[in-house]
Amino acid sequence: MILVLSSDILLNVILMLLCYAYIVLVIFVSGKLGCLNVSRRSSRKFLHIMIGNLPFVIPFFTYNSFPLNFPFFVAAPFVLVTFLACPYSPFKGFYEKMKGLTDITEEGHQLGLVFYAVSYTFLALFFSSKPQVIAAGILPMAYGDAFASFMGERYGKRKYRILAAKSLEGSAAMFLASFLSFTFSLIFFSAVYSFSFFDGFWASLGVALIATLVEGLSPHGFDNIAVPALSALTFLALGGGT
Repeated sequence: MILVLSSDILLNVILMLLCYAYIVLVIFVSGKLGCLNVSRRSSRKFLHIMIGNLPFVIPFFTYNSFPLNFPFFVAAPFVLVTFLACPYSPFKGFYEKMKGLTDITEEGHQLGLVFYAVSYTFLALFFSSKPQVIAAGILPMAYGDAFASFMGERYGKRKYRILAAKSLEGSAAMFLASFLSFTFSLIFFSAVYSFSFFDGFWASLGVALIATLVEGLSPHGFDNIAVPALSALTFLALGGGT
């Protein structure tokens, strides 16, 4: 029994290390995209999307609750890493070494990536056994915000401003990308956990709507914490997390 348990934990540790390697690789590639004349904004959105795919890995962890919450262990260290890499870091030497990561995030908000890591960590702490709830928070930020930025920058002609400058075209892209990405995740998770996809379908519309409204109201960077939190709460309030 002890041998089987130890082997099971070892597999979780290996998967966790693979997740670390994936995150580091994504950060490295994002920092190098500038060499290909990719803008910092596009690099940041690439980073968000690729990190945002991690909820799909959670079902493969067999330990996802206290005290061995491996999805939480994946997310938590990057709160510290992203903070130490931002301009508010108390360790300026580390900040200078991670300047490439800072350059990616600076255009949006200097703490934007920190907020993203905090959101991920908080959701992983409480909902690792229900990764569809984590996906409800993360995917609208990963895919929705990325496509909103792209469409708004390229085709945004109908502008509006509440707390930050936005466009109706960007908000429409936010809604559509949030809805499609999260709906796809529900199809995936319903196959893994054997719940009915249709039980969460209408909730996914609510998630996309709230994510779009929150993104439209949020100043730059703060949507990285507001969208995940309120999108996940919306999904739970609409019964999607049962």
